[in-house]
Amino acid sequence: MAKVGIVMGSDSDMPVMAQAADILEKLGVECEMTIISAHREPDVFFEYAKSAEARGYKVIIAGAGKAAHLPGMCAAIFPMPVIGIPMKTSDLGGVDSLYSIVQMPSGIPVATVAINGGTNAGILAAKILATSDPELLKRLKDYSETLKNDVVKKAEKLDQIGYKEYLAQK
Repeated sequence: MAKVGIVMGSDSDMPVMAQAADILEKLGVECEMTIISAHREPDVFFEYAKSAEARGYKVIIAGAGKAAHLPGMCAAIFPMPVIGIPMKTSDLGGVDSLYSIVQMPSGIPVATVAINGGTNAGILAAKILATSDPELLKRLKDYSETLKNDVVKKAEKLDQIGYKEYLAQK
């Protein structure tokens, strides 16, 4: 079975990265999560990225803040898709992370989701895998239908009780 690697530079990124793991688990996609600092332990990082393909990873989700080199370095070494999650930072609100991840040089792409976009990173990884997995594609379609139905139910409730009561219940 295809696996997704989830890597972050610090345990402070765990709440966002757990969102990716949670949605992958919900969709039935195996993933493995670890913490590696590309700056503080480059030898460990290089071994992780070089061996990811042999461990069965088809996609890596890499989260990083500030200078945010982890996703780009994964993409430089790992030959398959890398999804970057820029982390919100106290200094610049995550824009620094976003720019660092999205501004990759030609030939080294990193698919990038929103700041703290863990859930979307997991969904994007599943969509990449679903191009060759019809069962996963079905689960993704079912998930999308559930999202649609949730919105329809909320709209019906709003129609029934009005916006003031709707807001009071939130």
